[in-house]
Amino acid sequence: MAGKAAKSVVKAVGEYQYPWREKLAKYKDELSKGVWGYWELGAWKPLGVSARRRARLRKEVLLAGEDWSYDPERKEMRTKRKGHKCDRIAAEKRANTEELMQKMPQLLADYRKRKWEKKMNEEDAAAKKV
Repeated sequence: MAGKAAKSVVKAVGEYQYPWREKLAKYKDELSKGVWGYWELGAWKPLGVSARRRARLRKEVLLAGEDWSYDPERKEMRTKRKGHKCDRIAAEKRANTEELMQKMPQLLADYRKRKWEKKMNEEDAAAKKV
């Protein structure tokens, strides 16, 4: 006897369908106001349906293959990387330093030549004055 009762309870529970169509019709205007709540006359009002019930209704609607249009739009993905800038650009700086060090002998030679030419021009100008 107890086995038959248990089987009938299991059968009833297994056949139970959450009445999502009725719930969706009932809370349609409330769900369209937002996910968490809304501002009304300068005061924040939470939704009339709890988050748990809203989530269950959403799950049932999606399982039934229907469209759920009450979710907010997804934001753009964050493109700014986390961490310190110096950690990210350290390799670039080292490569740039290596490249500049390759050019260093030529830069020094050009510098010495400019200084020597300037000194010669100053000596010529001083000699012309005297």
